[in-house]
Amino acid sequence: MLQATPLTEGWILRHEGEALPAVVPGCVHTDLLAAGVIPDPFLGLGEREVAWVGRREWTYETDLPASYETDLAPSGETGLLPSDGPEQTDLVFDGLDTVAEIRLDGRLLGRTRNMHRSYRFDVTGMSGRLSVRFVSAYAEAEAVRGQLGERPAAYSEPYQYLRKMACSFGWDWGPTLVTAGIWRPVRIERWSTARIARVRPLVSVEQGVGVVQLAVEVERSRVEAPLTVEAVVGGVRARAAIDKASGEVRLEVPEARLWWPRGYGEQPLYDVELTLLHEDRPLDVWRRGIGFRTVELDRSTDEHGSGFCLVVNGERIFARGVNWIPDDVFPSRITRERYRERLGQAAAAGVDLVRIWGGGIYESEDFYDACDELGLLVWQDFPFACAAYPEEQPLRGEVEAEARENVVRLMPHPSLVLWNGNNENLWGFRDWGWEARLAGDSWGEGYYLGLLPRVVAELDPTRPYTAGSPWSGSWEHHPNDPAHGTHHSWEVWNRLDYAEYRSEVPRFVAEFGWQAPPAHATLRRALAGEELAADSPGMLHHQKAEDGNGKLRRGLERHFAFPEGDFDRWHYLTQVNQARAVAAGIEHWRSHWPVCAGTVVWQLNDCWPVTSWAAVDGDGREKPLYHELRRLYADRLLTVREREVAVVNQAGEEWAGVLRLRRMSVEGAVLGETDLEFRAGRRAVAEVPVPDELEPAGPKEFLVADADGLRTFHFPSPDREIPYPRPEFDVTVAPGAVTVTARTLVRDLLLQADRLHPDARADRGLVTLLPGERVTIGVSGWETPDAEAARSALYCMEPSR
Repeated sequence: MLQATPLTEGWILRHEGEALPAVVPGCVHTDLLAAGVIPDPFLGLGEREVAWVGRREWTYETDLPASYETDLAPSGETGLLPSDGPEQTDLVFDGLDTVAEIRLDGRLLGRTRNMHRSYRFDVTGMSGRLSVRFVSAYAEAEAVRGQLGERPAAYSEPYQYLRKMACSFGWDWGPTLVTAGIWRPVRIERWSTARIARVRPLVSVEQGVGVVQLAVEVERSRVEAPLTVEAVVGGVRARAAIDKASGEVRLEVPEARLWWPRGYGEQPLYDVELTLLHEDRPLDVWRRGIGFRTVELDRSTDEHGSGFCLVVNGERIFARGVNWIPDDVFPSRITRERYRERLGQAAAAGVDLVRIWGGGIYESEDFYDACDELGLLVWQDFPFACAAYPEEQPLRGEVEAEARENVVRLMPHPSLVLWNGNNENLWGFRDWGWEARLAGDSWGEGYYLGLLPRVVAELDPTRPYTAGSPWSGSWEHHPNDPAHGTHHSWEVWNRLDYAEYRSEVPRFVAEFGWQAPPAHATLRRALAGEELAADSPGMLHHQKAEDGNGKLRRGLERHFAFPEGDFDRWHYLTQVNQARAVAAGIEHWRSHWPVCAGTVVWQLNDCWPVTSWAAVDGDGREKPLYHELRRLYADRLLTVREREVAVVNQAGEEWAGVLRLRRMSVEGAVLGETDLEFRAGRRAVAEVPVPDELEPAGPKEFLVADADGLRTFHFPSPDREIPYPRPEFDVTVAPGAVTVTARTLVRDLLLQADRLHPDARADRGLVTLLPGERVTIGVSGWETPDAEAARSALYCMEPSR
């Protein structure tokens, strides 16, 4: 049986003649940080002090002895070697970041230049000093640029010239921390006769029968040895012969239980085990979890344009999505538990789709395993973002190799439902002045419309592919045409008020969002000792968007009196504005289902403490936007459109009931009310007209709509024009709870629990109370409840100053 021994011990990092302890998997920055050589780049202005790290060469070393005592198979089972010992020994790297030279006892094993691939080297009979020397990513990028010529990009750093996580070069939410290192596991594998080189599982459902077709490739040390494979899934067993280097085995599981996205059904997973045999002696085992489901992408044309709707098991899905960036700028630090925490936050917010954005990585198995179990659909970008990418060698071969490896690696996961060629590059070619600057040079089109769809069609025909996001489906339409395919809505935020979201109904909104600072405790940790202000040095350094603070200010001034010199008020209002902006978009677009078939908020998470579009900040704390997503992405939603209430029902059963409408004054008087019956079909939207006499008149009035415990408000005027009463409310506390009772209208009440204690969390975000209403906010991580402390951590709308 193939034996695998992890190589995690005894590594050192060479730094200016010194040998520093190294952690593998890891990276240079984390090793230097652990050794006290560099400051934490996430704190203060520390990022600037470590810029030199990415421009150096670095070498990792360890000893590779002649024999090994620990024999652990990748399957998790211990096996026995033949009595005459292994015939071949391989050194396997699951990930090297990025341009490396590998030597064993001075002998060159190979060179690498792709972070997104694994590497295997034959070291049979070899031992000695193993060294992995990393060239600066900057040096490699500059060399490739010199060879292939300049290519335009949205940012000045040269990330498009090598196959590396683009956002390590910085982004409009991320620091510039250009990494190097052995970022994924490394091991020694010993085997005899043959090993499993690749298994490509095609999983489908045919007339209620779950079908698993396993295409197997093997590597041999004995050319003539007869080989078979035996596979088992769901109690069904089958065998097939291996012809030289490959074979195929098919299994049919009667009455297979279907895997569904969360909210649509359960997520049953089946274990598949495939064993490679020589004369009934097991040589190697491959194990994965799979799920039976079908997925299609409906791009058919209609009177509105051409759609973009995911269809899972025949059910059309309105995607309630978030964009995902690497959860740490040093990805080797992301544990299985951290993936599950962050993705669990997404699921708890009602999210059913996570888009892995193209400036990051193909995530680890831990990410997709969590999505399989949580019922989160995964949209996977190939790693291309916001740049023109050369298509010549040495890049083209690397792109095909990484695509082939990762398509097959990720195929078992039922959560993976879409391959996407790139992020914003087709749009960039058309609109960002690239075409003229390129003057006919290659820029990536051949990848997105040629190479990548060919690889997906060949290897993974069970899933749809789209050339890019945004993409209208062909060059016959503008790449970002809202009437065709996917759309990125960035005029709002960059130039327009969020009310403009309501001016159009895209077929699928794959990116949109609004910025806000992170939680107060996150800022206090990252900027310790700094007197916080919107434009203090640390705040500006942790704001990476072009004119980000200017856009925050202009966005606030459209709705509020700007709180000059009051950081706490600015912090609260910017977080409110973020939640309101995203709500304006999602409520509008969900109410136009099925014309619009999905919203994917930019973004779920952050990779460090920063002012950004994230719902969960870099320390894992939930912004008000996160809690607002729980309302916006619930199965049932009420929203006020022009002179009507949209009753949005994404549940699997009909929603019928009574809608209570009240026209109210800000002083709390009810100026008119009525009860109206409604009926919304399963996964459908009903429209209830608002009677003329209940339309709010002027800034002193607003509309309240209630149904089955759900509520929505319509304030027709911006807050700066509303004569809010001075808010009055009572506060009581108990272990694990803060209760607020309103004596006046209290709009957008927010308990910033992290001001009570850095570990404290509230179970809800913004809430509006009418006079006499009460809310109890659950609080965890606060061991000493105190009413005055709770009151000091409560914020709400106040009369304009």
